[in-house]
Amino acid sequence: MANNNSNISLRLIIMNFLEFAVWGAYLTSMGSFLAKSGFGDKIWLFYATQGFVSIFMPALMGIVADKWLPAQKVLSLCQALSGVSMLGAGLYAMNAGAGIDFATFYALYTISIAFFMPTIAISNSVAYTALELNGKDTVKSYPPIRVFGTVGFICTMLAVNFIKGADGVQFQHSYNQFILSGALGLILAAYALTLPNCPCKPKSETVQTFAEATGLNAFSLFSKGQFAIFFIFSMLLGAALQITNGYANTFITSFQDNPAFAGTWGANNANALISISQVSETLCILLIPFFMKKFGIKIVMLIAMFAWVFRFGLFGLGNPGDRVWMFIISCLVYGVAFDFFNISGSLYVNDNVDKDMRSSAQGLFMLMTNGLGASIGTWAAGLVVNHFVYNAATPDWSTAWYIFAAYSLVVGVLFMILFRNPNKVKK
Repeated sequence: MANNNSNISLRLIIMNFLEFAVWGAYLTSMGSFLAKSGFGDKIWLFYATQGFVSIFMPALMGIVADKWLPAQKVLSLCQALSGVSMLGAGLYAMNAGAGIDFATFYALYTISIAFFMPTIAISNSVAYTALELNGKDTVKSYPPIRVFGTVGFICTMLAVNFIKGADGVQFQHSYNQFILSGALGLILAAYALTLPNCPCKPKSETVQTFAEATGLNAFSLFSKGQFAIFFIFSMLLGAALQITNGYANTFITSFQDNPAFAGTWGANNANALISISQVSETLCILLIPFFMKKFGIKIVMLIAMFAWVFRFGLFGLGNPGDRVWMFIISCLVYGVAFDFFNISGSLYVNDNVDKDMRSSAQGLFMLMTNGLGASIGTWAAGLVVNHFVYNAATPDWSTAWYIFAAYSLVVGVLFMILFRNPNKVKK
């Protein structure tokens, strides 16, 4: 089939919009639903599960996309399985009502997220391959496309904030967020089949090692000193990625219990307030090409690390009343904290590995960030939040946020000392 992809940018924009709309429907508001369902002390487990499945599923699906099945078909398959499971979780919670069984709901959620997490890396590979087949520079062309993923995320965040179910409850506090996510996942599963073909690596006539045949040779990147340091710090910074996704909505909504803030707009519209973070993302994505070419990956990563310090610290200092401006600044900073790490890191990996292991390397990056990093980070964050909030006589959210800020500061300082700028290494 000929590559007639003059409208490739539009097609990839739709893919990214749906990809992150699926995630945005529940990622920042799931904690509120869990807290209201009596599972507040288990919020960390749901976000840690995203990390746990990312330890092996993105790498596994990346190998499949590299070796056996075109990436766009792997994307479709994973979204179909994820969408059905997430839809099932939402419908189960709707029918169970107040008698929701934790094990059943958690099992359906886990199956869904196990197949969703690989699609983040695979959608990157589909975009990079399609752009290169059309002779485009990925560093220049991808960020303006990827920004529409964040637009999709914002749209579903705002939808679950302002739309109410038949019971009058906002979607952000109910099972409806999972139903919406599952439905969007099924739409993307069908759409992915219309995307340009991303051919697997041609079968070699030479004898391959087991690592080459399975794609495990991507782990050979750890033998390169600075690449190993990059992946290790990706894991350490990845520990911060899901903390505010897991707890920000619950934290801001908790001010409703304080008479001084119960009537404030922020306390009653947590997801809308948090969506400023994603608006900031859309702007910061467009800055990546300039910053990557001007300063290189080290400075860009350092900017992200110190941005996390401000992200957490301002949450500790703010409130939805007279200090709501601190929440707003924290949300604006998030765009830098997330994009300058996640997307720039993905581009760095793409530009520094062989093409025949590109999907596998993206899966490895996901493993270190959203896998090991997120698992360890959300588990540790759960210990901190449960100690200072859910198991405390008087909840103390501020101390928890300060601890997260101090961690990010230490990681940033160590990265500054240990990681060398790749441009200088090449020179």
